[in-house]
Amino acid sequence: MIPTLPGITTVAQTITLALSPIFMLTAIGQLLNVLTGRLSRVVDRVRELERLHPDSTGAEHDRHVWELRLLDRRISIINRSLIMAVSSAVLTAFVVAALFVATLAKLHFASAVAVAFILSMLLLIASLISFMIEVRVSLHAIHVRRELID
Repeated sequence: MIPTLPGITTVAQTITLALSPIFMLTAIGQLLNVLTGRLSRVVDRVRELERLHPDSTGAEHDRHVWELRLLDRRISIINRSLIMAVSSAVLTAFVVAALFVATLAKLHFASAVAVAFILSMLLLIASLISFMIEVRVSLHAIHVRRELID
């Protein structure tokens, strides 16, 4: 018996099913862009403070040490968020590929695809929560003195 290839309708339906995960990949790409931009700015600030640190004394030195510690924490949070976002993107891409493989090979592993998509969503949620935490931590470095705004 000669194996039959799926019809154009079946492939078109698979493409339709794959559109939602592909839009999700686009959103994750934008999140990665934001996270890498924030990481780049933090690293630039660390380099600047590391340059100023040896020549600083007293309160200025203490402020540099405090800010360097805060920036180190931010780098860790952003890195964690990046890892989760990339993992989410990889799982989402797996879902898209699995949809096509299942259609073309007439395989039935919907449960595996569903689990991969759920894991991808959970990783994306965790990445967004981590991003929110990083934004909150970054606000600790910015304090407007009361006498300037009163």
